Amino acid sequence: MTNTAIQTESAATGNLPVPGIYNVDAVHSNVGFIVRHLVTSKVRGRFTDFAGVITIGDTPETSSVEAVVQAASITTDNEMRDGHLKSADFLDLDNNPTLTFKSTKITPKGADFQMVGDLTLHGVTKSVVFDLEYLGTGPSMVPGASVAGFEARAEIDRRDFGVSFEGALENGSLVVGHKIVLEFSIEAGQQV
Repeated sequence: MTNTAIQTESAATGNLPVPGIYNVDAVHSNVGFIVRHLVTSKVRGRFTDFAGVITIGDTPETSSVEAVVQAASITTDNEMRDGHLKSADFLDLDNNPTLTFKSTKITPKGADFQMVGDLTLHGVTKSVVFDLEYLGTGPSMVPGASVAGFEARAEIDRRDFGVSFEGALENGSLVVGHKIVLEFSIEAGQQV
């Protein structure tokens, strides 16, 4: 067996929480994003109202993730900008009150994982590839249960989801970049 095969087998069998259902703890998790503003800076934002279920199987391939995010909970710590993000130019909150994610495949990738899933944003569903890291498992505040930690990161082009706002400056620079980095830090509690 090659080193790569040994590493993949190790990730597939030894680097997972105990099989079961884990509920995302929104109080100790973060669903965030990063986007360029005026080419020179990055604006960070997050959603504060979300829920998710992580089902851990015996292997990554038999594991899955489902999540729902309430679009109205977006915050960039600027009320005027948040209002614009909720408008038809971006999230179109009136017609698309939620963002959803449902994994379609999780596979080992070195010591970590790759997660592919359907992301629905602005009423458009596209397949997105996340780099996924399992951070470990620890004891929960609930007797007899444990918590597991994960981080996931992906990059999307907002235009692929019908978010085509093209505000530009006199020199042609975009007010808001096309590329959005999605960053999730998740703590999930095991159901007992």
